[in-house]
Order: sequence, then structure tokens, then C-alpha cells
Amino acid sequence: MADETPAQNPPMAAAPPPPTSATVTDSESPAVLEKQDPSPPSHVPAVSVSVTESASTTIAENEEQAPPPEPAALEPDSSDKGSGKEELPPTPPPQAVESESEPPAVTEAPKEENPPAPAAETVVISESESQQPPTPPQQEVVTESESLAAMMEKEGTGAPAEPTAAGTTTTTTTTSAQEEVAAAVEEKKVPQNLASFKEESNKEADLSDSERKALEELKQLVREAIDSNLFNSESKSEENPEKEKKQESKEVSIWGIPLLKDERSDVILLKFLRARDFKAKDAFVMIKNTIRWRKEFGIDELLDEDLGDDMEKVVFMHGQDKEGHPVCYNVYGEFQNKELYQKAFSDEEKRMKFLRWRIQLLEKSIRKLDFSPGGVSTIFQVSDLKNSPGPGKKELRLATKQALQVLQDNYPEFVAKQVFINVPWWYLAFYTMISPFMTQRTKSKFVIALPSKSAETLFKYIPPEQVPIQYGGLSVDYCDCNPEFSDADPATEMTVKPGTKQTVEITIFELTSKRFSFVPIMNVRSNGKNFPLQKCILVWEIRVVGWEVSYGAEFVPDAKDSYAVIIQKPTKMTAKDEPVVSQSFKVGELGKVLLTVDNPTSKKKKLLYRFKVKPFCD
Repeated sequence: MADETPAQNPPMAAAPPPPTSATVTDSESPAVLEKQDPSPPSHVPAVSVSVTESASTTIAENEEQAPPPEPAALEPDSSDKGSGKEELPPTPPPQAVESESEPPAVTEAPKEENPPAPAAETVVISESESQQPPTPPQQEVVTESESLAAMMEKEGTGAPAEPTAAGTTTTTTTTSAQEEVAAAVEEKKVPQNLASFKEESNKEADLSDSERKALEELKQLVREAIDSNLFNSESKSEENPEKEKKQESKEVSIWGIPLLKDERSDVILLKFLRARDFKAKDAFVMIKNTIRWRKEFGIDELLDEDLGDDMEKVVFMHGQDKEGHPVCYNVYGEFQNKELYQKAFSDEEKRMKFLRWRIQLLEKSIRKLDFSPGGVSTIFQVSDLKNSPGPGKKELRLATKQALQVLQDNYPEFVAKQVFINVPWWYLAFYTMISPFMTQRTKSKFVIALPSKSAETLFKYIPPEQVPIQYGGLSVDYCDCNPEFSDADPATEMTVKPGTKQTVEITIFELTSKRFSFVPIMNVRSNGKNFPLQKCILVWEIRVVGWEVSYGAEFVPDAKDSYAVIIQKPTKMTAKDEPVVSQSFKVGELGKVLLTVDNPTSKKKKLLYRFKVKPFCD
């Protein structure tokens, strides 16, 4: 896992525009999307979504049976302390770093999720939630930069809830001040940054005067070097200088981009300038050394070299973040496999092969980036530290040191964000030791997520439908067994609070409109005439990260003389069950499908769902 700090790799493509989706009345639900329908007015089934919250059935029943607790029972519990023995931090596989002055390290950004309150905090929940849920235990903390935390908090809040067609009312519940204080104490143990990294613009008009001047100075130095064949002369062979002279070319390229040929070259030069604090001469030396190293390492030949696929589970590209950056996953726990570890690091030859494999993946990913001034030219890195090998692995330490040196010297400014997930507490001690040696710029790119917060943290930056299923998302390799959904189908994410029941209502209703029609349009056109369909098939996927909740589904028709249809009886779902439930229902009349998640636990849960409507033909 070579590159992981500043320099990085992957392909990137702008995320496809989400298809029109239904309305959601919850504050975290999707907005109504409309599209023009040129067809004449007709009665067509359409779909909308609303979300309601109520008290958990399990908790409500328990509270009815048990008498109210005595005041003495509310004493704070001081027994919730870590008992595990601390280990020394492991040395993770190599990741790319920005410059020589910025050593690889784990950084995080702060996020204040549950600030201490003087008494109790009021949280809007739902009309039927009249009883207080059990006090949640203190949660592990996800750290991010302060500004990023503020941004995420704003996103999580969303717009105020709107009433649904049936109408929803809200009521309040209180959260224990003791719980919030405990969470705040735990959060203080995690190192925090004061600022979150924001990518700078590569457009010349957005550069400051001093930055523009440094860019022009660097371009002049590069031009003189190209004209004098300086970049080629330094790599000439001493054995056959005449042959080298004949093969000299004045065109010099890095990552497939010819220097000084077009505006893409400016983006390349700006990466080197930022790695050297806009000191043109230092950046020029770095460029010169990089070009020499690329020739010595044989980058052009490496791109076509077959190095096998043994390491494809160690480092892989998957999906894009919310800003269109390709995402690279580095899975350190794979090296717990002794056979794989020996194959990668047992001797110098194998370590060099692993390095060449990692550089090859990085190079191929970089060449898919958009180096235009307004394009995406960086990679979003995710490092999974679950079961990461410890520092006692001498061979891994050597490989890591070697790879990091190569990456920080020759791949500057390729990291958009570095997120560490499944981070054990002892790793924070390691970060504390190396943090003073890192620049603020490097630290601002890092985010640390403890195991219980890993999925939630990823969802802040990556759409759930783009997150691999093993990390809490919905993304799986397309196969014939599940052709209904792909990474292009957007999902809705929401939080199920402790002790509450969340109900997603997908309503099929009749709508007549000449100008607008809500998705899905259930009109079939035949011989120039419109025939409204009264039947459709509703298909959906639903997931609660970690489950440990009860899930049920039913169809409730609008007609008064009709009966509700149980699609799935409320069932206790555990972490061992299938992570994603895929279901469908043939709708033959107007009504609504209710997807109910009952969370009786003391922890909040992340709920993901998406659906689509298909026409039904007998």
C-alpha cells in the first residue's frame, strides 16, 4: 500500500446525475424532483416518500411493564473505562506524501458531535415518542478539522421537516446531560486539528500575485531546461552517448502531460510549487529529480508490465466521493495473511516488485485524472487500519520507508483527503508522537474515524451508493443476481435515533398534470394514445449499518375496504444477517409501502434505502 498521504492514485469521472427521486418529508430525505412530460393529461400512478419517527416498540413495552426508576438509580456510571492493554502503533503500508518536509502520518480533524450541555438537550423527534429512550453509552469519536466538522454538522441538519400529505407532528425528548459530558471527555482524548484542508484552485485567475509570479518563473526555468536538453542530458548513458544524442527529444512529459504545451501543464507545475511553498527554484529542482527518477525507474515500460493480481485486495480503486474524486482504498489488514505478507516483503526483490506494482496502480490512476484547471486532479484516500500489522514487522517497515520516500519525492499534491477508518485507540498515541513533525497543511488533510464511526465518516464524503458494501455502503460489483441497482442509483441516508422507530412511507398516488409528472411515470404510449397503468412493481434496497434492529415491510392500500398486506413480518436483524435487504412488491392499487425500522438499542443507527418503480405487464 504504497501511496497514502500526499500523492495518490485513481481514476475519476464526474458522478452521473441521479435519476429523479421521490419526495421525503424528513429533514434528511431527498427533495422532490420534477421533469417535464409532454404527454397530454392522464391519470398515472406516481410515487412520493415520507419518513416518520416514533418511540421504539420494544422500549415502550418495557417501560409500561416496569415502574419508573428511583432517583437514586440515575447516578453516573464510572465503570465504562477501557481495559485493553495498549500496543505499540503498527507501521502501515506506504502511502504517498506531499513533500519531503511532510512525513507520512495519521491526521485527524475534530468534530464535536455531542457537546456537553448544562442540563439536557432538546431533540425534535415525533408525536408518538412520549417516553424517554435509554441513555446511550458514550460513543467513540470521529475527528476532523473544526471547519469541516461545522460543515458536516450543517449538512446533517438539513432543511426543517415539512409536513407530509397525511401530516406529521413533532414532539420533544431529552438527552441525558451525563451522556453528553462523557462523550465530550472521550473526545478530548483524540488529537484535533484547527483547520480542514480545502483544495486550492488551479485556475490562473484565482492565483495570488506572488503565486502567479512563481508560476511564471518556474515556467521560464522549465523552458530553458527543455531548450537546452537539460532533462535529457542528465539521464544519458555513459556507455553510448552518441545513441542517446540521436534519440533526444525536446518534448518532456510527466504523467502523460507534455510540459508547457497547454494549460494542463500549469496544473502539473502548481503541484510542485505547492510542495515547495511556491519557491520556484526548489520546485524546479524537484521536477528535474522527478524526471530523472521516472527514467531510471522505467515508468513508461512499467505501465505495460504484467505484475499479477495478488495484491488487488490490498489496494483498489472504487467509486468517487461527493466532489468527483476517485477513491482509493488501502486495506492494511490483508497483510495478516502470512502467505501474502511473505510474497510482498520477505526479501529485497519482492519488496521492489511490490513497490513497482503500487507505482503502476498509481500511474494508471493518475492518467485517468483531469488535469485541466477546473478538473479533478487529486485522489481521495481511505486507509483501513483494522488488523493492521504492528511495528515489529521489520520487512514491512523497510518497504514502507522505501515507498514513502519515492512517493513524497515524485508524486506531490495528489491527495484530496486522507481518511483513516477502523482506527484502534492505541494508534492515536502513534499520531500524537509524529504530529509535531507534520505541517499544518498535511494534518488538515487527515481524518481519523474510530471503528464505531467508520461508516458514518465515509458517508460524509462519499455517497452511500458509492461506498463498498464491506464498509457500510450499498456498492457491490454488478452481477446478474442483482441487476436492479448500480452505483448510479442514488440512496437516501438517515439516522435512526436510540429508542425510536423510523418508518419510510413510499406512496403510490394518482396524479394528473399536463406539464409535470413525478417519477416514476407509469404511462405507456401505444398508437399515439396514452394508457394509464394501474399496476407497477416497486423495488427497493434497505440497510441499517450493523443492524441489531427490527425490520418489517407492509403495503397499506388507500381503499377503506381493502386490507394491509404484510410483505415482511417485523424481524430482528443482527450483524450476521445479510448487510443489504433487496425486496419488491407488485402494486395493483393506490396506497403506500411502509418500511419500518425499530431501534431498541441505546445507539443511533445509520439507515440507507433506495427504490425504483417498474411498469408491470401481465
